[in-house]
Amino acid sequence: MAERAPHRTASPAKLKDLKYQPGFSQVAWFCIVVLYAPIAVLVLFSFNENRSVTVWTEFSLDWYVRAWNNEGIQNAALVSLQVAVAAMVLATIMATMAALVTTRTPPYRGLDLAVTIINQPLMVPEIVTAVATLTFFAIIKQATGVTGIGYLIIAHTVFCIPFAYMPIRARLEDMDLSLEQAAADLYAPPFKVFRRVTLPLLLPGILAGAMLAFIVSLDDVIITLFVAGPGETTLPLYILGQIRRGVTPEVNAVSTVFLGISVILVTFIFLFGKARK
Repeated sequence: MAERAPHRTASPAKLKDLKYQPGFSQVAWFCIVVLYAPIAVLVLFSFNENRSVTVWTEFSLDWYVRAWNNEGIQNAALVSLQVAVAAMVLATIMATMAALVTTRTPPYRGLDLAVTIINQPLMVPEIVTAVATLTFFAIIKQATGVTGIGYLIIAHTVFCIPFAYMPIRARLEDMDLSLEQAAADLYAPPFKVFRRVTLPLLLPGILAGAMLAFIVSLDDVIITLFVAGPGETTLPLYILGQIRRGVTPEVNAVSTVFLGISVILVTFIFLFGKARK
């Protein structure tokens, strides 16, 4: 009688690894295709000479030229950059201070509650945040009579803080305290320790947080739709208004530029963080 080949069983490590589970690869590839195929189609048809977004005719950069010369897109892009840069700077500063308070201090009562409050915008539906912000700002405007783009910047800043906070806190938690303790042992004052030791080591996390805050602010639609006042149309709101009239390759071109900016920022932060390590 022929001997049976010994039955090979997977190692315990592979059994615990999700990528070795049956069907995982197929589901993962399906999700990747569903997620990125529409983006690939959008980019492809942004170079289509024909006005149709479903029929390809010939390669052309005409829609990018038209988008660049479109005064409405220029004004909306300027407003978006103003709000995104201001929100990025303010949110990154506040997130850095919050990360230091929640990681570089001895544990205290209410620490977990503080972290939860900081991350609360990530848990609350954005539409709820938008309605609440609109109501709150309406009360302030009625009481003070003050209007302007500052309300939109404040709304974006508050919403972007947790996005900047996460990579900054993660960087702080990975940093060894020994260098800061050594500087303190050499009688360096706390601010000098932060400026000469903590800040240079924390810089990759700060840049990553700033990038996330900038992208989130630049792409936001729901909060902007509720809070923005007259003359405060951002680029996402402009694109939304154009889509209601019908998608054109010009909209595809603007969206492709948005995508390119995001890819460039992510690549820059990845390379910078790798170089710092």
